[in-house]
Formats: sequence, C-alpha cells, structure tokens
Amino acid sequence: MRTGLYFDMRNPVAWRRDPVRLYGEFLELCEEAERLGLDSVWVTEHHGFDDDYLPTPLTLLAAAAARTTRIRLGTGVVVAPLHRAAEIAEQAAVVDLLSGGRLDLGLGAGYRPAEFELYGASLRARYAENDARAREVRELWRSGAVTPKPAQPRLPIWMGYLGPKGARRAGLLGECLLSADARLWEPYRAALVEGGHDPAGGRMAGGVQAWVTDDPDGDWPVVSRHLAAQVDSYARHARQGTELPPPRPVDPDRLRAGEPRTSLNYFFYGTAEDVAARILDYTAGAPVDGVYLWAGLAGMSRDLVARHINTIATRLAPLLREAG
Repeated sequence: MRTGLYFDMRNPVAWRRDPVRLYGEFLELCEEAERLGLDSVWVTEHHGFDDDYLPTPLTLLAAAAARTTRIRLGTGVVVAPLHRAAEIAEQAAVVDLLSGGRLDLGLGAGYRPAEFELYGASLRARYAENDARAREVRELWRSGAVTPKPAQPRLPIWMGYLGPKGARRAGLLGECLLSADARLWEPYRAALVEGGHDPAGGRMAGGVQAWVTDDPDGDWPVVSRHLAAQVDSYARHARQGTELPPPRPVDPDRLRAGEPRTSLNYFFYGTAEDVAARILDYTAGAPVDGVYLWAGLAGMSRDLVARHINTIATRLAPLLREAG
C-alpha cells in the first residue's frame, strides 16, 4: 500500500503567516517527501474560505511537478461542476506533461452553495455534472479536441465519492474510486460489472483523517487545537449560504475516540503501529492501493509539519508497504 500526503494551504487568522512563505514551504516539503520515499502528494479545492483554503489545485501541482521527479501528484479533488470540461482536460494534460506522467486527477461534486453561486453553477445537478465531466474529459483527450494530450496513455481519473451511491457512479463510469473505505468496495465492484468493466481493474485510494506521533500524550494538546480549528472551519463553511444554524464547536477527544462513519467524524491518532492497524482495518478486503494523510493541520508551523512528514515516511509508510 502506497502512502502520501495531503495539503490544503490553510492560513487561519489565529496562526496567520506570510502566504508567500507558506506556498514556498509547500514546494520544499514536496521535495522532502520525495527524498524520504513517500509515494504521492495530494491537494484540493475550495473557494472563499476565511482561512485561504487552496482554490487552484492544478496550478499548485504544476509548480510541484517542476520541483520533483518521482512522486505522484493528485487532486483530491477538483470540484468539477465549477469548471468546463475543456479547462480541466487542458490543465490536467499540461501538469501531466510537466511531471512526466505523474498526475492523478481526482474529480468531486462539491457541496458548498457559496461556491456554486460564485461560479454560476448548479448545486442541484452537481452529481450528474461531475459524472459528465469525467466522460467529457476522457472524450476530449481521446478525440484530440484539446491539445496537448497527457503523457500517460490513460491518465487515472479518480471519482471523489464517499458513499455507496457515489461508489456506484464511479463503477458505472469505469473510473477509480477516491475513497479508502472498504465498505464501498461491494457497490463499486457491482457497478463495474454492471457497466461492463472488469472488476479486476477496480482501484481505490483516498484520504485518511490521521496523525502519527512517537509521543501521543505529549503531542495531543497541540494537535487537538489545530484539529479543532480545521474541522470547525469545514463545518462553518459548509453551512455558509444556507439557513442552517452555526455548528457547535467540535470536541477533538470525541473525534479521536470515534469510528469512521463519515469523512470527518473520526481521527486516527497514535503511534505508527496504532495508526497502521486502524488504516489496515479500514481498508481490509478492498483493492485500496494507497492512502494519504494530512501533512499538517490548519495553522501548524513548518517545523511541526516537517516532523510529521518524517514520521509518516520513516515509521508509518514501511508498515503499510509491508502489509500491502
């Protein structure tokens, strides 16, 4: 099983830093991750967050492509309904060429009303639009209607769905499923068969909410503060533009004790052995060939992020690689 890192470039007010330095450090950390032997770096997309969440993942990966030579580069995800298929196809092809064929293109439906309003897109039709983008991008590359073509003969498209209905959508399309949750393998597999695709070609991978440390008790006071800021930000911005009341502040200890029912209601925390065991249980029985963890949580210092990357690379990744 491959191991990667996840970045969102948050810069919250409580720990505000020079954004120029923050983005420069991202590139340095990508180089360090590659040097340490990690397998992938993933970035994602949101718009209008007050903590400056990354809005342009493919732009950032183009810069990472120029600073690395081996590590794979993924979008987890591009919010596809906000963009034209030709735009996605062209930008993804350029990143794939710059990287020598290392791009994994994750596409997601999105969920925030404010983002759809900003881009003049339909929130109601987002799932159908996301599926359509995957089909359209494939056809644009196949037909040569957009140029240049990617370096990879079949650039992996990962459908960013986290429930059984989404897993079915990914299977019918014959694309990869961007989830590491083994519970989704059965609906994904069944839909691959129904769509006329060989289930032996089914691939799953995805993000895992986790933190690896050699000192769980000593690090928790710091990690829990940044975890709370990150999850509270997600919850607050998810309700932006709706009539829902403000969410309650998250309890990090409950997340640490929780089981992964949804993408944000749990947090695997502990030593490399502890976290590896939780990940292997979470992915057991499914064709999950990779997971990625937060390199750092909202507002963390570069030193703390770098230490976490080192721990992931030297302690966790070997355990997952051996088990895989």
